[in-house]
Amino acid sequence: MRRVPPFNAREREPQAELERAARPPDRTPSPAGFHSLMPADMALKAEDIGVRKAGMDFVTKAGLSVLAGAFIALGALFATVTLTGVEGLAPWGWGRAVAGVAFSLGLILVVIGGAELFTGNNLIVMAWASRRITTGAVLRDWTIVYFGNFVGAVATAAIVFLSGHYRMGHGATGAMALDIALKKVHLGFVQAIASGMLCNALVCMAVWLTYSCRTTGGKIAAIVFPVAAFVAAGFEHCVANMYFVPLAIFIRIGAPPAFCIAANLSPEAFGDVAVPGFLLKNLLTVTLGNIGGGAVMVGAVYWMVYLRKRRGLSA
Repeated sequence: MRRVPPFNAREREPQAELERAARPPDRTPSPAGFHSLMPADMALKAEDIGVRKAGMDFVTKAGLSVLAGAFIALGALFATVTLTGVEGLAPWGWGRAVAGVAFSLGLILVVIGGAELFTGNNLIVMAWASRRITTGAVLRDWTIVYFGNFVGAVATAAIVFLSGHYRMGHGATGAMALDIALKKVHLGFVQAIASGMLCNALVCMAVWLTYSCRTTGGKIAAIVFPVAAFVAAGFEHCVANMYFVPLAIFIRIGAPPAFCIAANLSPEAFGDVAVPGFLLKNLLTVTLGNIGGGAVMVGAVYWMVYLRKRRGLSA
């Protein structure tokens, strides 16, 4: 009679590991009673979202990108209003913290309302690292979303200018907008990149945290503190700057002389708030920093921690 060799459990281990890796993540609450996803499942969800974003058709992606630019601009508008007149009334840090909470409106609208934001989309590198999307798909996504965000933010800045919002508070709101933009165009190269990295590390952490949440309230709570932190610290967000600086340019060029008199401003003091300085000294460098902070400091790190073994087993 033919003898059956004894079962060797070790021979089954690689196959069992591969089967477990290919299995969809468990979306049920953990035995500990938490009603949110744990970090390992959040990584799988981030990967799936990256694949879905990369496969979105052009019209849908472009439309949602324009919306995201407008949403971030509305958060920036809210933050500008809260900062106006705060100096001398509250400690410097407290005023910036309140402005940060106000700015959180932008990412809340993006995440809850559904829109495509360039800085948050840096996380699709997790799907790219797992070889589920190509390099071309990543570049296509980032290009469409970036320019869509630019259109939405600049268009919102133009509408805000035409509304005469800058004249609020006897011109104090417009003066604050000009002051914010002037500081941005005077950033040094290294400072802008480093500030952009820290900013988008916090923004992508906010997006990452929402992957664990099952409720709208939970997502809002996850967003507010990281976003408020980067605004309070003065870090640089490229999409927000697509609103802040163009608005200031519109005010500098188009505001009537009566505005400068009411706000006690000298137009010559804001001569550096112009298109060349904005594009070369701020937007380009901040964008590079944002990619480093979101794609590398958050996306790549979490992929290394939770997903690298899955790609090895699949290969």
